[in-house]
Amino acid sequence: QVQLVESGGGLVQAGGSLRLSCAASGSISRINYMAWYRQAPGRQRDLVATVTSDGSTNYDDSVKVRFTISRDNAKNTVYLQMNSLKPEDTAVYYCNLNADNRRIYWGQGTQVTVSS
Repeated sequence: QVQLVESGGGLVQAGGSLRLSCAASGSISRINYMAWYRQAPGRQRDLVATVTSDGSTNYDDSVKVRFTISRDNAKNTVYLQMNSLKPEDTAVYYCNLNADNRRIYWGQGTQVTVSS
């Protein structure tokens, strides 16, 4: 079974930066894509960014330019570099992995809090 472990969350001031990491381990098959989602209290879980197996990336308009998603295939790790953080970015950030066998895996989440 595949496990995803996120790290890198914390408390930062508006305008600051954080880098989230998500390490995948276990019996992993070929990865179609990995993604970051986020969820604020009382709100739905929203897609933030994706990176596909061929390296293509997509971003939600709210984070475009400010955030960068990347992968380290050798380490089975996906990153989310977050710059120019805003209070509206405050949420629990979840790592997501979509495997080629149509299995989907989620991390436990890491808290990001941005103070005004």
